[in-house]
Amino acid sequence: MKIYTKTGDDGSTGLNGGKRVQKSDLRVSVYGTIDELNSVLGIVVAFDVPEPIKESLVKLNSMLFIAGSDIATPMDNKINIERINAENILWLEILIDDYTSKLPELKHFILPGGSQQSAFLHLARTVCRRAERLAVELAQTEDIGEFIIKYLNRLSDYLFTASRYANFLSGKPDVEWKPEKK
Repeated sequence: MKIYTKTGDDGSTGLNGGKRVQKSDLRVSVYGTIDELNSVLGIVVAFDVPEPIKESLVKLNSMLFIAGSDIATPMDNKINIERINAENILWLEILIDDYTSKLPELKHFILPGGSQQSAFLHLARTVCRRAERLAVELAQTEDIGEFIIKYLNRLSDYLFTASRYANFLSGKPDVEWKPEKK
């Protein structure tokens, strides 16, 4: 099988179900940003992230493929695909609560950093927030279902908590933000 099809040489791409849209289409931007997030999580996993987090990130890699497919398949399409659902959101909430119960109370704003894994998890969080903003914009003009925005919102909360947990497990403190005194 060839990797190139030449069908996108005119600047278009196909959605699930066959509809062709421009590569600049907002829907393509959303699932492209989800793909970017998935790649950043791959970097985190490559940096020997602590095992309790690594297992979750590997599962998230797969779930982000589902999220991308969800966005790439318009809701009115007859294709039956797996979509992001309430159980996916609940799973993230359970992880957030578990990690938070093991962490010191957050009393300050924190900056990205500490361990490499934590810094990359913060990068993933910011990419996730961008995907969420784009999904919110898309939802203003198209039906994208009831769960994808909630999922991305919760995922960014998970990534923030996981970044703190990665520092905690590696014995590195969170980097507190200390505003300059005038």
